[in-house]
Amino acid sequence: MSESAVTDSGETDPRHESREGRNLFGRIALFVRQVISELKRVVTPTREELIRYIWVVLAFVAVMMLIVFAMDFVFNWLAAKVFGG
Repeated sequence: MSESAVTDSGETDPRHESREGRNLFGRIALFVRQVISELKRVVTPTREELIRYIWVVLAFVAVMMLIVFAMDFVFNWLAAKVFGG
């Protein structure tokens, strides 16, 4: 079922207000309200989660560096064989 459906009380969901009939300042105010609403939902990670995420990112970067290094080495070797080194 759609989130923008009418509730039992007959009101629409305030998160999905219509842009129709709003002037520029009304649309800006709506945007700011929606941004604040979304920022209230943000959950900051705990220290342990943050450290785990850092290690995952560092491991991913290390693996990608190894892949790029290996491809560079192989292509350099192939170019030297083809064009005479």
